[in-house]
Amino acid sequence: MTFILRDSKSKDGTATREMQTGLIDFGNALADLADTDERVVTGSADLKSSTLLSAFADRHPDRFFQFGISEKNMVSAAAGMATTGLIPYVSSFASFAGLLCYENIRTDLAYPNVSVRIIATHSGISMGFFATSHHATEDIAAMRAVANLTVLSPADGLSAAALLKQTKDLPGPIYFRLGRGRDDKVYEKLPEGYKFGEPWIVSRGKDVLIIATGLMVSHSVGAAQRLAEKGITATVLDVHTLKPFPASFITSLAAEHDTVLIVEEHNIEGGLGTMVQEAFGARGMQVASVKHGLRDEFATVGPPSHCYRYYGLDPVGISTVAERLCESGRSRFITESLWTDSDCARVQREIENSGEQE
Repeated sequence: MTFILRDSKSKDGTATREMQTGLIDFGNALADLADTDERVVTGSADLKSSTLLSAFADRHPDRFFQFGISEKNMVSAAAGMATTGLIPYVSSFASFAGLLCYENIRTDLAYPNVSVRIIATHSGISMGFFATSHHATEDIAAMRAVANLTVLSPADGLSAAALLKQTKDLPGPIYFRLGRGRDDKVYEKLPEGYKFGEPWIVSRGKDVLIIATGLMVSHSVGAAQRLAEKGITATVLDVHTLKPFPASFITSLAAEHDTVLIVEEHNIEGGLGTMVQEAFGARGMQVASVKHGLRDEFATVGPPSHCYRYYGLDPVGISTVAERLCESGRSRFITESLWTDSDCARVQREIENSGEQE
């Protein structure tokens, strides 16, 4: 299925620099790190502005390296830099930084366990119009399988900046999975106790636990608000650290709920949902849980806002799935997706009938 539709915020589906508040927070925080630590250097693969390394390049031009459209070389060169005592942060879109450079991350960074940080922006389906070559819906599954690699997926710019600072001296390579920077804020002020390795409970309820990562945290917060209007209370959990995976924390929290919904901007095979259900299985837990994301498919093409609606990954879709889960959740075995082909077709008709089609 392909949308040829106009995004109300941006005709080409990309985020303008003025709109990229989340990446601005991250970019400024990275430049701030370099103010006090001369080991910090950055590299870009011809995407300095899009990934907002511009602030770093402006403030520390002698420690910014432009590699051009050569992502794999950039990652391998960063490995060499790390062996000299530097801490390189190299950035590109997640489809390139994570998927194209997978071999380099595995062999050149993780195997020798060097402290290189991959900043993978525009993850998931946030590059909508640019299609499969620019979508990154397999990177969590890929990165979690790499030994020695830490995987982080912050919910917004403020939390990303905090995790950046907290992990500066963490040994070994890190994969930062970021959005396109137009993400809604989850935290106006970072809560005390928010730290690397420990999921954060954004809101508490009793009817359903919504476990989310990255952009889906803010969308899940919106879904929880919609559910509350129907008398359903939801706990929303921000799983910003995907590896090492906080299995004990998640299973303990899940034990307090009858139903669990795992939401991710990713293929449901091998991602956050798989990790959560593996944790349940390893502990012999019987809890009604559903994975909500892309159902083992390549994403459709169109403006990101429409793609999220199509896959039920916006607040409306997530709340719909959560409500259906609560209705059927007493059954411990839910084998079918609660966001159906009929839902996708209905959303497409609504979009086409709205007059937004080019």
